[in-house]
Amino acid sequence: MSTQNNPTEKIAAQPFMITREFPAPRELVWKAWTEPERMRQWFGPKGFTGTTVKLDLRPGGMLHSCLRSPDGKGMWGKWIFREVRPQELLVWVHSFSDKDGGITRHPLSPTWPLELLTETTFVERGAKTMVTLKWTPLNATDEEIKTFNNAHQGMTQGWGGTFEQLAEYLAKN
Repeated sequence: MSTQNNPTEKIAAQPFMITREFPAPRELVWKAWTEPERMRQWFGPKGFTGTTVKLDLRPGGMLHSCLRSPDGKGMWGKWIFREVRPQELLVWVHSFSDKDGGITRHPLSPTWPLELLTETTFVERGAKTMVTLKWTPLNATDEEIKTFNNAHQGMTQGWGGTFEQLAEYLAKN
């Protein structure tokens, strides 16, 4: 019997979490995450560059961005904000999108969840800021949850590279 037809056998999503401490004040780290001109300079996996960032930072608002890969291909993403607590917390639904903001499948993984609930916290520790990001599949099928659960190492690499770029950006600002 398929797990799709037997809810008692539903696969549990294993949330992905990554934490990093940055030697920068929380106000600057927050601005790096919430101001389009700053985000363009660091956000994305290592080697990718931000080309477009449109941001409406409020519950129900959206971030719509395009990252350019080293080979020149564009990858669009969309965040729909659920909660915004300045300098403390961002909660959004994260998805891949097309240039018009329509939700699309991951360009390299057809079984990647269409939506991820993302919680990012910003904790001040003296002159440093601790950022913790948590990703959990939202409304995902068993197959999408399996794909997500098996991708934690790749997510650690991708977000690790993104956090490296943030650290480099913060060191210059």
